[in-house]
This record gives sequence, structure tokens and C-alpha cells, in this order.
Amino acid sequence: MTTSPPFLGLPDRLPESRVPRAVIFGAGHGSTYPGKDSSGHASAPDAIRAASQGDALLVEHWDFDLGGPLFDGKPVCCIDAGNIPTTMHDNAGNRARIEAKTRAVLALPAVPILLGGDDSVPIPFLAGFADHGPVWVLQIDAHIDWRDEVHGERYGYSNPMRRASEMPHVAGMVQVGMRSVGSARLAEIEAARRYGSHLVTAREVHAQGIEAALRHIPKGARVVVTLDCDGLDPGIMPGVAARAPGGLTYTQVIDLIAALGRQARIAGLDLVELYPPADVDDLSALTAARLLVNVIGAIVRQD
Repeated sequence: MTTSPPFLGLPDRLPESRVPRAVIFGAGHGSTYPGKDSSGHASAPDAIRAASQGDALLVEHWDFDLGGPLFDGKPVCCIDAGNIPTTMHDNAGNRARIEAKTRAVLALPAVPILLGGDDSVPIPFLAGFADHGPVWVLQIDAHIDWRDEVHGERYGYSNPMRRASEMPHVAGMVQVGMRSVGSARLAEIEAARRYGSHLVTAREVHAQGIEAALRHIPKGARVVVTLDCDGLDPGIMPGVAARAPGGLTYTQVIDLIAALGRQARIAGLDLVELYPPADVDDLSALTAARLLVNVIGAIVRQD
């Protein structure tokens, strides 16, 4: 259930004769660590929807990020299916519901776009691609998220890339935006390198451009993007729980998404870790909404 109008005023369904290119859905809770409260992150999907409403009547206008209207002069082909029901600390149940919804969207077939929630929701989201592999994973994040377990929980917000590495349908991964301590111990760095993950720091992107990440993604690959909001610099994305200076710029992220759509194929995307209680004048929610517009635009423009 949502408490705001749909993203950009998009419909919740299309005429029966048309299959959507992309389906947005929200999941407020994933696998919450014992003693932790994920309710702040759970408000993010509707905060992003609310921030998009200023552009809801402008969908057919020229979008300078995309070089044309959002749907490229074609009929609306993206829907907002609302939020799936999740409950804090019902970790196994939340994972099952997120994975089932992802599978259902892929079966249409359409590109699933998941609005989290904290960084635990990518685990069941990626699991939903088991019958649609192989896929590569492009993670945009300040942190590498390779912890094996935290307080006995193996499916929380510090574990998604470790769990993704164990999925047979994940062919490889590129992790971009790392900086500061990156929540990584030496053991996690070593595990990521043994797996073969390509770690691209934010500093490398600032120095070399988005090619620092793109060069590791095979041409034509199907790629699932997991976009943690703290991958962006807190100057433009302050509404996160773990701020780290030196992050990616808005332009770097939308250029990376656009280039990915041209070089490979965006098979799915989750946007996570927006933390509305820490936002400043709704700046982060607005930035997240604009990122999502660019994702939809890139998907529409894929062959």
C-alpha cells in the first residue's frame, strides 16, 4: 500500500493488449538485523514517489538528461505497481515476497525496478533472476557489502554482494563508488578479490570518468543495477544513514546508466538506502526520483 500518488503519476496497469517495458514496485523492509529498526528506510519508496509529483504533468516535455521526452515520443510503457507488503523482522517472509514479485515482473516479461528499503532488499531481488541468467551486477555504493554475517544474520544490509557472489546465475560484478573505510575489513576485500569482483573507487571515476567502471562490463551483457543512495556524494544526497564525502556526482551516475543501456542491457534495478529522516529539504528524494527517471529513459531506449 502506498501513501502517495504513483511515481510520476504513472498508471498501475496498461491496456490488456500491451505489456509494460518496466514495472516499479516498493519494498520497505527486507532482512533487518536483530535489535535494529528499519522503519526509517521503509518510508523511502513513498518519499521518492512524492518527490516525483512536480514532474508528473511534464512527462511529455523535453528532458535534457535524456535528450528528448521520457518515453521518446512513444506511449507510456512503465507502470507503478505500488508497494508489496513487508513487516519489520519478518525477514524470511519479506525475502520470499520480494523474490516472488521480481519473478512475476520478469515473467511478463518486463524490467523490474525495486524501490527499497535498506540494502538487504537487493538479495531477494537478485535471487528472483535465477531463471533469467546469466546476469552481471553493477553496484553503485560507498561500501562493498561483503560481510558474511552480522549478529547471526546473513541476509542484511552489509551482506548483499557476498550473497550475490554465491548465486549461480550471477556471472560477475562491478562495484563502483567505494571510498573512505567502505565498511570493509581486510577479509572482505580479499573475499571480493578472490571472487573476481571489479572494485572501482569513487576517486577512479573522478579521475578517469565512467569508463573506469564500464570497461569491466561485457558488451551485450544483461546487467542488474543495485544503486545505494550513499554511492552519491552527500552534498547532493544527504538523506542516507552512512554519509561519506567524495561520492559520485548526479551526472556521473546518470551518464553511467545511459552508457550501460547502450553498451549492455539493463535487466533490472533496485534503488535502496534512501533514509528520509536524514534528508534535507527533500533534496535526496528529489535526486532519487530524477535518477529513476533516467533509468526508465534508458530502458525505453534499449533495443
